Amino acid sequence: MSAARSRARRTASTNVRRIDAALLRAWPLPDPHDCSSKEDRGRVLIVGGSVQVPGAAMLAGIAALRAGAGKLQIATAMPAALPMAMAVPEAKVIGLPGDTGGAIRTLGRAGTQAVRHADAVAVGPGMDAGADARRVVAAVVEAAQGTVVLDAGALDLAALRAVRRRRGDTPLILTPHAGEMASLIDADEAQIAAEPARIACACAQAWGVVLVLKGGVTHIAAPDGQLWINTSGSVGLGTSGSGDVLAGLIAGLAARGAPPEQAAVWGVHLHARAGARLSRRMGLVGFLAREISGEIPGLMP
Repeated sequence: MSAARSRARRTASTNVRRIDAALLRAWPLPDPHDCSSKEDRGRVLIVGGSVQVPGAAMLAGIAALRAGAGKLQIATAMPAALPMAMAVPEAKVIGLPGDTGGAIRTLGRAGTQAVRHADAVAVGPGMDAGADARRVVAAVVEAAQGTVVLDAGALDLAALRAVRRRRGDTPLILTPHAGEMASLIDADEAQIAAEPARIACACAQAWGVVLVLKGGVTHIAAPDGQLWINTSGSVGLGTSGSGDVLAGLIAGLAARGAPPEQAAVWGVHLHARAGARLSRRMGLVGFLAREISGEIPGLMP
């Protein structure tokens, strides 16, 4: 057995904490009463979307605001920028250079400046994995001064390798579901389903990231070996756009000043509680991802 695997097995048996009310009471989010303006609650940037999938970046951005972030910027492909600005009037929208298919090609000068001034950045919602996404992820990590959340199209093995070479001290949070996790470690989904705790711990430690392995039970692993498990939620959260909302929630909490582990744990908890509320009110399945964020303010202490 490798040293990493042995460490992960020990971690999984000794440092596991279930996310519950007692844990969260002892680990409160930054107090908004200490903030005198929107600047004090942080600036969050969402990099993502395309002409084909503009809504993913919008869902993430709205979720970041619902999590309490003070200022929102969305950087998306140029052809989608004006419709995005109209759909999300609360955000400053930046048009990024795009390819002929309407996807983001590069971060560009304006995007790089926005990254440098953001307290948290979420990259990947509505983006496809590939050479362009890898280029954007590397540029974001190089420029970032705050926490970076990698989601969806940013969860690419080659992109992760580039990030590991260039990241410096940038805190990273990865939010893969089982299929994305399988691609990252060249495994199959059955392996991920069989040993989610071990895999999450081993990868978080090896890569030096907070890893949110999403599923019916979500495992959140930190680089120091801590592991949190969330078992609450609703099957209805398995719907198009739900992951984009979660990425935005985590980025919004990080922008407010929550450390990466806390932003991930609270983000997963709030997302799950919102899904449970919607299931009770609307039915087990059938609610929309856009409806999740509206539940969040009432769930935060």
